[in-house]
Amino acid sequence: MNINKYFALLLFVLMVGCNTHTESDDNSEIYISDVKNEFAPDKRVALFDVTSEKKGDQYLLKGETNMPEAKAALKAKLDSAKIKYTDSISVLPASNLENKIYGIIDVSVANLRGEGKHSAELVTQATLGTPVKIWKRTQQWYYVQTPDGYLAWVDHGGITTMNEQEFNNWKASEKIIYTRAFGQSYKETSKESRPVTDLVTGAILELEAEKDNFYKVRYPDGRAAFISKDESEKYSDWLENLDDSEADLVSTAQELMGLPYLWGGTSAKGVDCSGYTKTIYFMNGIVVPRDASQQVREGELIDSTGNFENLKVGDLLFFGRPATDSTSEKVVHVGMWIGNNEFIHSSGDVHISSMDENAENFDEFNKGRYLRTKRYLGEKTKGLTYLKNEPIFKAEITDSLNN
Repeated sequence: MNINKYFALLLFVLMVGCNTHTESDDNSEIYISDVKNEFAPDKRVALFDVTSEKKGDQYLLKGETNMPEAKAALKAKLDSAKIKYTDSISVLPASNLENKIYGIIDVSVANLRGEGKHSAELVTQATLGTPVKIWKRTQQWYYVQTPDGYLAWVDHGGITTMNEQEFNNWKASEKIIYTRAFGQSYKETSKESRPVTDLVTGAILELEAEKDNFYKVRYPDGRAAFISKDESEKYSDWLENLDDSEADLVSTAQELMGLPYLWGGTSAKGVDCSGYTKTIYFMNGIVVPRDASQQVREGELIDSTGNFENLKVGDLLFFGRPATDSTSEKVVHVGMWIGNNEFIHSSGDVHISSMDENAENFDEFNKGRYLRTKRYLGEKTKGLTYLKNEPIFKAEITDSLNN
């Protein structure tokens, strides 16, 4: 065999070997990617953290998910492809939770973070009385999912854990909702008495009794307190009286005027842009997705050209970078239309800006990056949860945490 034929044959063997090795190594990862794209395309609301490692003639599947159906789908794909594997994927909730897989936020505002440590990014907040699903825990942190589907970590001081029976009892109890922007609960039936905790709008507590002009309430951890009736309302009455009106949306929005911008904030202690619109809609009976890039997927498209004539009060305006031939669209900001060519939003603080070039509060920057407007009121898209129809805070036919 001459030298040229030898090297040609050697090159062919190497290419065949490399191609076979690459195809074998890539197959499992391709199926993992397919399943992740199908079941958990948005890691903010679905967990499918799975990898594979080649061990001899088979793969070791490692990681965790909170969707048993996703794990089953992956195994079915691998079985169909006749790929050998060892399954070491954990399905949450974790066993060390000992059936306490529900929790209720028991501080005025819990800071939820991207990792289980205080130095991690603040990704969202949850107010007092918010029910969460618990997926796993460390010594001092719980990995939870909020009613809007968001996954994050909360420290042990911000949550009371419950088993299913305890959680069902909590849901069945009568409750009150705090409706002022800020306030306090008290040790006695007097605003001159010692405070128990601070409160922010949207706080929800169990109602035990009525005394004078106060509600006696119970915190998730068992503490008792009194809340003034002129700052709160029975949850059932509040829910019944909601009318999803444009005027109520504006009223709620303006009550929070001047709040400081806080990345990850969704409460009266500080809000980012989408946390602000989320709070406005929650106080009007609608749970909406957490982030602007999620909120933009919901509702009815009203405008995408900068023609504001068809907008109604309560519509959400989205801003960011439009798609190009080489880059995808990026939604980075949201505000709410309040009429008169104006929108209210959290940017630096909560304030009102105008799309009118002749107005004193004209917002040239945001007009220049305007993308589209979506309408929520009356819409029934998947990411909008109406508390009247699918209650989260009371026992009804539909339990959104268990869907």
